[in-house]
Amino acid sequence: MSPTSFRSIEAFVFDAYGTLFDVHSVVALAEALVPDRGSALSQLWRTKQLEYTWLASLMNPEGAGRDDFAVLTARALDYALASLGIDLEDAGRTRLRDAYLRLSPFPDAAPALSALAPSPRWILSNGTRAMLEPLVRESGLAAHLDGVLSVDAAGIFKPSPRVYQLAADRLQLPPSRIGFVSSNCWDAIGAKAFGFTTFWINRLQAPVDRHGTPPDRIIGTLADLPPLVKACTGRR
Repeated sequence: MSPTSFRSIEAFVFDAYGTLFDVHSVVALAEALVPDRGSALSQLWRTKQLEYTWLASLMNPEGAGRDDFAVLTARALDYALASLGIDLEDAGRTRLRDAYLRLSPFPDAAPALSALAPSPRWILSNGTRAMLEPLVRESGLAAHLDGVLSVDAAGIFKPSPRVYQLAADRLQLPPSRIGFVSSNCWDAIGAKAFGFTTFWINRLQAPVDRHGTPPDRIIGTLADLPPLVKACTGRR
């Protein structure tokens, strides 16, 4: 996409987990509970968490009686513990699940969100509102966000087009005028297929996924986003 195409962006929508908030900030607690295995536990937990959202959407596309993200997160933790042969008592499992309500924001999250003002800035996440609202509030990011959208309103998880439609409906904008930001390439590609202008935060310098049209722009950090937008739009 040419830089001039970014001039039409009127609002920004951000993924939460892994984009604004570091899902692996649970590692310190995991290490305290299962020494020398915390990082492996966090990595497998996150992998299964995402897999379960995709499987849930395929198995139950209409969303009737659907299990939400909190339930799938708990099940993914149980699987990860079992897979690694870790016998953790219920109190420890509860502490790990509750840690998702206090994930650390990435250091550049607040400055990036602030720099994009006065454009509307929203979260669109797989998380439930009960998970997201305390997370946003306790992290201090609430001051830099206009609102939070949960996939629960669509009854299905990302990358279903029904999820991305929530943002277009709420913002009352054509998809191309919404800048969608995610650190998950599969999510950015899903949003691109829907019609958003997409930015992939590729912190790990991973290769681009091959399951659809690549994101419009690939950048290394959230801090790279405001200068890019300003350069392309002439905003000050």
